[in-house]
Amino acid sequence: MKENFLTRNLKAIFFCAAAVFINILLNRLVTVIGLPLFLDNVGTLLVAIMGGYLPGIIVGYVSNIINMISDPTNAYYAVLSVLIAVAGAWFAKKGYFEKIWKALLTIPVFALIGGALGSILTYLMYGFGIGEGISAPFAQELLKNGTLNVFQAQMISDVVIDLADKAVTVLIVFLVLKLILPSFRESVNLTGWHQKPLTHAELTQTRKNETRKMSLQNKIILMVTLIMIFLAVVTTTISSLLYKKFATEQFERVGASAASLAALTVDGDKVEEFLKYGEKADGYLETERELQRIREENPHVEFLYVYQIQPDGCHVVFDLDTEEFKGNEPGDVIPFDESFEGVVPKLLVGKEIDPIVTNDTYGWLLTAYKPVYNSGGICVCYAAADIWMEDVTMSCLSFLTKVASLFIGFFILVLALTVWLANYHLIYPIDAITFCSRKFSYDSNEAMTISIQRLQSLKIKTGDEIEKLYEVLTTTMETTIGYIEDVEEKNGQIKRMQNGLIYVMADLVESRDKNTGDHIRKTVAYVKLLMRRMKEEGVYADKLTDEYMENVANSAPLHDVGKIKVSDVILNKPGKLTDEEFEIMKTHTTAGQEVIDRAMAMVPGSDFLQEAKNLASCHHEKWDGSGYPKGLKGEEIPLSARIMALADVFDALVSKRSYKEAFPFDKALNIIREGAGKHFDPQLAELFLNSEEELKAIAHKHEKELGLD
Repeated sequence: MKENFLTRNLKAIFFCAAAVFINILLNRLVTVIGLPLFLDNVGTLLVAIMGGYLPGIIVGYVSNIINMISDPTNAYYAVLSVLIAVAGAWFAKKGYFEKIWKALLTIPVFALIGGALGSILTYLMYGFGIGEGISAPFAQELLKNGTLNVFQAQMISDVVIDLADKAVTVLIVFLVLKLILPSFRESVNLTGWHQKPLTHAELTQTRKNETRKMSLQNKIILMVTLIMIFLAVVTTTISSLLYKKFATEQFERVGASAASLAALTVDGDKVEEFLKYGEKADGYLETERELQRIREENPHVEFLYVYQIQPDGCHVVFDLDTEEFKGNEPGDVIPFDESFEGVVPKLLVGKEIDPIVTNDTYGWLLTAYKPVYNSGGICVCYAAADIWMEDVTMSCLSFLTKVASLFIGFFILVLALTVWLANYHLIYPIDAITFCSRKFSYDSNEAMTISIQRLQSLKIKTGDEIEKLYEVLTTTMETTIGYIEDVEEKNGQIKRMQNGLIYVMADLVESRDKNTGDHIRKTVAYVKLLMRRMKEEGVYADKLTDEYMENVANSAPLHDVGKIKVSDVILNKPGKLTDEEFEIMKTHTTAGQEVIDRAMAMVPGSDFLQEAKNLASCHHEKWDGSGYPKGLKGEEIPLSARIMALADVFDALVSKRSYKEAFPFDKALNIIREGAGKHFDPQLAELFLNSEEELKAIAHKHEKELGLD
């Protein structure tokens, strides 16, 4: 029965779920005990090391999402857990968790991710300030020194605490890894095979497939990354613009609310008295304290004041002190800032104005004005609240950081999942098909059988175009092998027919020469013997390929084909030939060349016929250049002709002819020995002479077959 994903990965899924539980449990445990640790990445790191990138990322991400139930801000730190999973999987791939000392080297990296990046993330989301987390007491101690600012103290504190946390985490993970059996470690990989599962060694081999440019996996990663970045840029831009508008409106409402409360607090009938007598006026201090309370209840409000607008400027009624600025005294006149010139006419007649943003004397501010009325309903002054626009910017930055944090964590998860799916649905099947196709061998029937079986064993079942491609390729290969086997069988028949015709033609020539006996077959045997010895000793190894040896052996029977043009009278003369007759006899070499040249014209590019031509025309050439018909010498003589010269002469010496008796083997070999370096190639002559027993065996075999023994 075919396994589905859940059945095949049941153990891995349970292990991932257990790892999420371990993360949450250990984190709750150290919190209850009061240890200054987190231990919320033990399960993440363990799964990343054993199962790879995807399971580790899933465990880290899911752990933070579950922790959102108790603290929603955990969602923003999911990216840190995801990065720890990625780093852990990479370190495991490089073998860092095989030895304890190498495992310890990973601690600073994990601490930088959890501590340094975490601290920066916290700052970007919540701004400067000592929080209330585990590292807060240590950060406060560092601040007492006076040499560090808040951010530096918090950063150092976070990194130090995280170093301790990640040291404990790594040690726990290392000990657990040593207790887990290797077989179990292999089984917790999430797999999505749609073919025969490949071993690690097979995966390594298939990944060696080279591409001209970018690999398919890298293209998928690039494509997903570009799409995600495009979506991130578009959505983040739109979100930030909307959020900035929303944040500005929110701060405008905060400023307007504070200004309205301040306007209700000030008694309009006493404004003139407040302007004239200031703190000495009845009710002034009480009103000032109430205004102070309003500002404290609205932490975003930086300045809270009450001005009476006159043509000569703003007459101060109330102006609360801040940590950086001392407020103006009642009755002081403050000139109008340039940015207010457009609204001054409205303020002079007591009209309400919308909140405005200015960047003048007191900095970049959002200001809300609310009129203060006396009992007669006349506007006597304005209450105003200022909010730093940096607060709006920091609020937008915090929003963008949260969005980016959520996006990056989700992006890494999506990318890992995409790569995982692409690997099992595309990369592994294609790489396996490519690898098997490249290793496909046509050298022999056995090699072709093994190659097609290797391809068939992949059993790719992706259910898409890849599976169809695999089926078509397999069918094509099977059909091709059938054609090749058929062609080879036909070639074999043609070769056998060719060799048969060669021997028939050679026999026809031989039958005219009553002196030659079984000369053709014996010379072929001697030629094969000499080439075999040459192969064994490495003589002329660059030339002596299997194909060359086959061509020479098959064409050897044609070395005397030119005798077909020599008169029977000369061929079968019992005595010594005259000089004139010998000259005619010598023409069998050039005649043989002409016969084979005509054959080559009909079959151009034939290596077999080329060697037949060399044999026919040059087997009477001599090493010292005294041979015929061209007087070639040394290696000018084709190698095949030098081989044939030894076989031809030796057979002539040891064979009985009508005009002579057979020479004894010793005498024949001595003649060969004397001819080395003169008539024969010295290297070939030495090999020939060292094969005495085999030469005798060949001669005796043929004498027995002819009944001459």
